[in-house]
Amino acid sequence: MSRVKHNEKHHNEPKEEAFECGNCGRTVIPTDHGTRHRNHCPHCLWSRHLDRTPGDRRSSCKGLMTPLAVGLRRGEWILLHRCERCTTIRSNRIAPDDNLPALLSLAAGPLAQPPIPRAAS
Repeated sequence: MSRVKHNEKHHNEPKEEAFECGNCGRTVIPTDHGTRHRNHCPHCLWSRHLDRTPGDRRSSCKGLMTPLAVGLRRGEWILLHRCERCTTIRSNRIAPDDNLPALLSLAAGPLAQPPIPRAAS
């Protein structure tokens, strides 16, 4: 029975529409695999501060959000973003069509700049 309620909830939500990325300018067309509330670009991984809670599109900020890191939450890969306007940090699920080299580069970033300086040779 809870499954029916879950489906009814999503059935009544507005259908996701294509948008232009505010960072790279590419058109983002939502797909059917895990991108119901997509607000990040699969090409450059930047996002827009659209939601107060996932999918509500009620944030008044609308600032661009820079990708900070890749992480794991409850067994699911996520992107962390920081809003360039209000500095809010939000997480977004990684989608199957996200740019894998960009994700790997973001994940490897801390390895290239360790917090402890290397000893001089």
